[in-house]
Amino acid sequence: MSEQDHLSLIRRREVEAEIVGPLLRGFIDRFGRDETLEVAREVIAGLARSAGANLAGRLGDASLETFAQSLDLWKEDGALEIEVLEQSADRLDFNVTRCRYAETYRALGLADLGATLSCLRDYALIQGFNPNVELTRTGTLMEGSPYCDFRFRNVGTTPRKDLLENSDNPD
Repeated sequence: MSEQDHLSLIRRREVEAEIVGPLLRGFIDRFGRDETLEVAREVIAGLARSAGANLAGRLGDASLETFAQSLDLWKEDGALEIEVLEQSADRLDFNVTRCRYAETYRALGLADLGATLSCLRDYALIQGFNPNVELTRTGTLMEGSPYCDFRFRNVGTTPRKDLLENSDNPD
């Protein structure tokens, strides 16, 4: 893929939302909100777990330190403004003070679906990247908090490198 063919993550999410948002609305109208969003959450979480595993495979390491170095991917095109509070081998604490994902979903009239389409990915992504890293968060900009508080902790040992080499990497 050439550089000009590259879509930033924020742009990919916008394109996806322009398609998935109306589809979800149609399914909600036909089948009900709870059932539709339950299925959407399961599918989106599965995709995010796979993306996390693929990221670890591409980076060749599933440590929290390596994950911290990948934050630039999430900030590309000004998608997120991040204030790092603590970064070590066992902890990564940061606040997102601006989220263009939330702004995009609001602009598309999908504010009520934004947490499902975007925020829930974070937990599944880190689970796929390294199941021994735990994310806690008490609020998001998407849901009206003044910032998103991301608190990552190592709660076990990092997966062995040979597990990373055997991960599926369709990207």
